[in-house]
Amino acid sequence: MALVLEIEYLAGIVFAARGPETDQPDWPPQPDRIFSALVATWGARGEQADEAEALRWLEQQRVTKIIASSAGRRIALLSYVPPNDKLAKKKSTSPGFRERQPRRFPAAIPDERIVRLYWEDGDQGAQRLEQLSRLAADTSYVGHSASLTRCRFLTGQSPPSEESCPPTRMVYRGRFEELRASYKQFKESSGRSGRPRPGERVRPEPQSAKPAAACCFGTEWLVLEHTGGEMPDIRAAALLAKDVRAAILSGYSHCGLGDRIPFEVSGHEPDKSPTRQPHLAIVPLSFAGSPYADGHLLGFALVPPRGSALLNSEEFRRAMRKIAAVKGERRTLRLHRLGLELSLTCEPHKQSLDPSLYTKRSADFATVTPIVLDRHLKEKGAARQEEIEEQIKTACDNVGLPRPADVYPDKHSALEGSVSAQPSVKSPGWMRWQLPRSLDGRFLTHAVIRFSEPVEGPVILGAGRFVGLGLCRPIWLAENEA
Repeated sequence: MALVLEIEYLAGIVFAARGPETDQPDWPPQPDRIFSALVATWGARGEQADEAEALRWLEQQRVTKIIASSAGRRIALLSYVPPNDKLAKKKSTSPGFRERQPRRFPAAIPDERIVRLYWEDGDQGAQRLEQLSRLAADTSYVGHSASLTRCRFLTGQSPPSEESCPPTRMVYRGRFEELRASYKQFKESSGRSGRPRPGERVRPEPQSAKPAAACCFGTEWLVLEHTGGEMPDIRAAALLAKDVRAAILSGYSHCGLGDRIPFEVSGHEPDKSPTRQPHLAIVPLSFAGSPYADGHLLGFALVPPRGSALLNSEEFRRAMRKIAAVKGERRTLRLHRLGLELSLTCEPHKQSLDPSLYTKRSADFATVTPIVLDRHLKEKGAARQEEIEEQIKTACDNVGLPRPADVYPDKHSALEGSVSAQPSVKSPGWMRWQLPRSLDGRFLTHAVIRFSEPVEGPVILGAGRFVGLGLCRPIWLAENEA
């Protein structure tokens, strides 16, 4: 039986940086960080001798597997905080009067709050398991003190390899004594001590598994953040997406490139016929998928075809400079409709504008905006439901994804804050999704889509995919939850 440490992040957010030189969160939590948290608990509990022996034993064992869900990254804004070193400023030891230093507090938002670490070597025995369990029970945080946790040790079967990931940092021999010495130095020098060294790096084994399937849309997005003017309801997003595309096309014309607009932008071949190749999608980014989400629109993103260098091309940059004037520190695109202002950014200030929410790998996806079916429905009753499912599976084929194992259509989204695809019959017209003329009369539906194996996002499906309809987000589902 394997020794298992189960960690539940009670607040659903994990504050932990990979190091002082980066603003990337450390996810999943690595054995060296978790061992340090257990040692800190040992010190707070009075430095019991039997528990110290248990930690020395654990230091010599190697974590073989980690079970953790994928996680989104919270934007790490720059904060100015007083240093902890009381001797940093001799004028005053009060934090309010110390000179503040810039710091970032990276955070990960996991899809699933529980993480499990597995040790398979050695026999811990009942007494040692009890000692470790006492330490785990009193470990109230792992990483930053705001990362509140519930921890417990137990024994169990090792999980299948395909469901786990190997650690990237391990606990090296002597780390327990090193942490003790570092804390002793901290107390004797009035709060001055060096940071403990990171754990031993684990060299990754060569990966022989085939890469995850992916659709025709890329992961490098250019975000257009709403900074001025009246932003309409998300149900008008497809019309605004067409306005954004029209503005980009006008930028090419203003540069003298009107006769050389690439099909990746226009969606048309040189003879004006619609291209059959993947081209630029313009998708809405809304506040959705969290318990307090209300679905309001925060901006848009330009999503190029996968493998395309469109957004980095000199012609595209010239076109954007023509239509996006410098305002403050960023270039801002102004649309005539409602005087809407959208600022170009690669580092948005709101979590809901982070493209990684859409580009993570998952086997389960749910629609944020409804899918526009490619063909009119012919069947009724139960056969109609099957026809909808088949059209969504075909939509996956059309963007290069494998056919889903299961599709669960519904007029409501599985994500909190997303707007229903079909308002009630008595609802006024403005409550319906506004579609471009070419899509008028098409059937709209939300869906949960489950693939037999994880696929890489983004997933954008249906006849309206180039104007942001059929936009999906990865979700975390248990086997019996769909």
